[in-house]
Amino acid sequence: MKKILFPLKTGKEIEALKAGDEIKLYGDIYVARDAAHKKLVKDISNKKKSPFPLKNNLIYYMGPTPAPKGKIIGSCGPTTSIRMDVYTPILLQKGIKATMGKGGRGREIIDACKKYRAIYLITYGGCGAYLSQFVKKFKCIAYGELSPESIYKLEIEGFPAIVAIDTKGNTLYNR
Repeated sequence: MKKILFPLKTGKEIEALKAGDEIKLYGDIYVARDAAHKKLVKDISNKKKSPFPLKNNLIYYMGPTPAPKGKIIGSCGPTTSIRMDVYTPILLQKGIKATMGKGGRGREIIDACKKYRAIYLITYGGCGAYLSQFVKKFKCIAYGELSPESIYKLEIEGFPAIVAIDTKGNTLYNR
């Protein structure tokens, strides 16, 4: 099983991955859902600085639950990715190299992954409590007023994922 460290050093680390590959993620990733995406893309369009570096990073589509006593984070399972399709191409254009959630994506995302040499990852839906064990640090970094839809930074170690769309546009889904 391949190990991928984020942020990527060059972006080339994901070129050899193929749709269907199981991987483990390490390092720092960013969490954002619908409301945060809308605000982030609006800020980018208005020439405002992104609250985190976009280049060679990963955005995980997830809304965390409150952490139980003694835990870093509560349930942190993926949300349905297709809702972010309207925002994804501009983020890939600006340097995001991976997105992660659950479910299929539209044809425009498959084409954008190919064009910008990016990947789409899926992780286990319905397993948010299980996935929380791979989170070592968790911090809100932007749009705190959006509560669980804020942008968060996660430090992860061995987070499981499957390549659903690779940099060549191959996909696990029929599109």
